[in-house]
Amino acid sequence: MSVGTGVGNPAPGFTRGTGPRGPSQDNLAALDYRTEAAAFLAPPAGGVIDAHAHLMGAQAPRLYARAAALFGVTLTYTMTQLHMVEPVHEALGDAVRFIAFPTWADPNPGVTHREGYLRVIEEFRRRHASRVLKVWAAPRLRELIPDGADCWDVESPWRVRACELGRDLGMMYLVHVADPDTWFATKYADRARFGAKPDAYAGLERMLDRFEAPWIAAHMGGWPEDLERLDGLLSRHPNLHLDVSAARWMVRELSRHPAAPGKPDFRSFCLRWKDRLVFGTDIVAMDDHLSPRKANPRSIKADQASDPDAAFELYASRFWALRALLESAFDAPSPISDPDLAMVDPARFDANSSPRLRGAALPHDVLHAIYRGNAQRVLLGWERDHP
Repeated sequence: MSVGTGVGNPAPGFTRGTGPRGPSQDNLAALDYRTEAAAFLAPPAGGVIDAHAHLMGAQAPRLYARAAALFGVTLTYTMTQLHMVEPVHEALGDAVRFIAFPTWADPNPGVTHREGYLRVIEEFRRRHASRVLKVWAAPRLRELIPDGADCWDVESPWRVRACELGRDLGMMYLVHVADPDTWFATKYADRARFGAKPDAYAGLERMLDRFEAPWIAAHMGGWPEDLERLDGLLSRHPNLHLDVSAARWMVRELSRHPAAPGKPDFRSFCLRWKDRLVFGTDIVAMDDHLSPRKANPRSIKADQASDPDAAFELYASRFWALRALLESAFDAPSPISDPDLAMVDPARFDANSSPRLRGAALPHDVLHAIYRGNAQRVLLGWERDHP
């Protein structure tokens, strides 16, 4: 069952079976995403702000911009490697801001995530007026830098040095502190190597107390599976905000929270914390999505698409899913396949399996706060106050 998001709006999913490309893993229902944009509310005045994207290359960001415009986005904060900034800025102009982000192309990750990142932060601030720096403390760093105990955790010495530099430069923070529960059940099952998921949050809380600038914790703080834990974090730390980025993860986990005595469901959580949630997609747009020949075949995202039409559907699908989750009463299988299902339970699921998407049908004032108001206050407000 799906219900339209406003008077006269068709319901999300109303173009089922009419998509020009037919079914794919980013469009299992063969939706026409261009036409589907009519199912959603008009954006707030000034447009939606995508506070979490990864744009790379000269052409893919232009496709991203087309998909973004369809779904009301007028400003994007992107994590783009320093040497890739210019073509992205040329493609999006004043509609893009750059978050200081490690140079993943550097062949020496031990430098990239230590002293090299300090130099990168300074360059982003000086050359691109960046006011936000990324604190990337995902468990995968333990694979990437086996001897990196001084930079793995969110409060490790090199993370602290990066945050101290950011404080001196007038910057705020975007933090990736944890990955999905599905990954801790599979990829990170070795607790001696990767630690337990709760371990990271004690360090995060100490960093939130130590560095008083605003923080945005990506992907619903890395724990959409546990709204009670997030409720506690937000209650204790007024400088903390959460973004809703990573469509597959958010759809899978936030749709699961039922209304139950003593347990927050996703809708009630959003109503309680409407001033602390920020819209973001985590869309990765790269020129490798435009051709079967990959310039960067080692990238885990390079094979997500191999022609411009597929790339457009990839990007549009994420906007569609997140907006359906937030503003509609859609209640049906997500049109986006989710490989984490088969990773956890290969006997029940395959590459084309998707979770149920249950929309929260949030009130208009809450949607406007999430889509623009909070990012305008926190991100653009910080930019205004720290020229």
